[in-house]
Amino acid sequence: MVNVLSQNWLLDRRHVLKGLGVSLALPLLDCMRPLLAADKGVRPKRSVFIYLPNGVNTHEYQMATAGKDYQMSKPLQALEKHRDIITPLSGLYHPHGLGHHHNCSTIWLTGGKIGQSERNTISVDQLMATVTAPQTRFASIELSNQGHSLSYNADGIQLPAQRNPSVVFRELFEEPQGGVAQQRRALQRRGSILDAVIDEAAALDRQLGTSDKGRLEQYLTSVREVEIRTQRADKWLEVPRPKVEDGVAAQLNRDISLERLGEYLRTMYDILVLAFQTDVTRVATFSTGNEGTGPAVPEIGVKQDRHSLSHHNGNPKLLADLLSSDTFNLQQFGYFLDRLREVKDADGPLIETTMALYGSGMAYGHSHGNASLPIILAGGTALGFKHGQHLDFNVTKAFKGYDKHPGIYHSAVNNRAHLSNLLLTMAQKMDVPVEKFADSNGTVSEVLGS
Repeated sequence: MVNVLSQNWLLDRRHVLKGLGVSLALPLLDCMRPLLAADKGVRPKRSVFIYLPNGVNTHEYQMATAGKDYQMSKPLQALEKHRDIITPLSGLYHPHGLGHHHNCSTIWLTGGKIGQSERNTISVDQLMATVTAPQTRFASIELSNQGHSLSYNADGIQLPAQRNPSVVFRELFEEPQGGVAQQRRALQRRGSILDAVIDEAAALDRQLGTSDKGRLEQYLTSVREVEIRTQRADKWLEVPRPKVEDGVAAQLNRDISLERLGEYLRTMYDILVLAFQTDVTRVATFSTGNEGTGPAVPEIGVKQDRHSLSHHNGNPKLLADLLSSDTFNLQQFGYFLDRLREVKDADGPLIETTMALYGSGMAYGHSHGNASLPIILAGGTALGFKHGQHLDFNVTKAFKGYDKHPGIYHSAVNNRAHLSNLLLTMAQKMDVPVEKFADSNGTVSEVLGS
């Protein structure tokens, strides 16, 4: 009898799956049906979620004025030329996230509970993907420069993310070697092995205790995810991938060290733009760093990681470096918006049909304050969004101004200003038929046109 509790059994199963080409670290085989079956005459709707770890230098980031005539703060000035297509939001928070530390990214897109035994809940990007998947080769793509995914499936299981630009490019735009027949044989073999793994695990389940049953179920959920992607990949075998010009491919199909963070981020942003332009996917997430570290920016002289900088204790040098890191990262996001404005599909500039949410699950990183998150919504003007204002939910009768603002990032000023409200608003604009998401208590109508 196989001992399912032994480390050897787990390693053997993982080795078998990896040896057969089933990688739980590459969720880039999603598809539902050929592009030819997509609705004609309907503009695609796209969403991308981009995460900045460890909050920001709140002293410099927060804006003292709201409305259309707001003055951008120092780091946000990197987005000044995009004022007409962005809405900075202040005062949003996740109630379940208050008081928690370095797992804020875990619930950024789910609004679920953290620090408890329950599983997470589905992330809003995956909810959107259930609607968009039938039209694209890949239901969604998950990127992370340090490997931590923002995406969670319907079972609350974290999806794997890819960190290497060259691997992402090849998965999206290069045809696998060997032709369709060989690809189909490989997929069929993979499917057979997955079936065998699931059957064997189901038999073993009867011999396990409660806690081990839970661990096995999580493992099987991951295996089922691979099975679903395998089935979808088979349906897309006859559909050629988009052709990418050699010069563009040479720029994107390469490995880039995080020592050159700007080049790395811009390359990932270019891949996202190309993916949207060619309609290989309509939903994406990109974590630009893990909460426990967050990359340094050596090219501008910031040698410490963002986690270290966030615990500045008022040190002027660390605060200055954190501001530099904030500004640098927002400049790269500005580059992404540049590209979305410049690049067109058959219907017009991508920015019109692409919603981009940029921000963090933490605000005041020094003491892990997360009650007024730095959030920026951009694009989606053809989907009904209006921009050009600073939307500040902290402005209430209880608001005393930002001169004493560290406290504001630990206790919500407006306890109805849930981040899930914005996520719900975005989901509805992606045609997801939901009236509630996570702990939402309404929508954010202020970002919608008349």
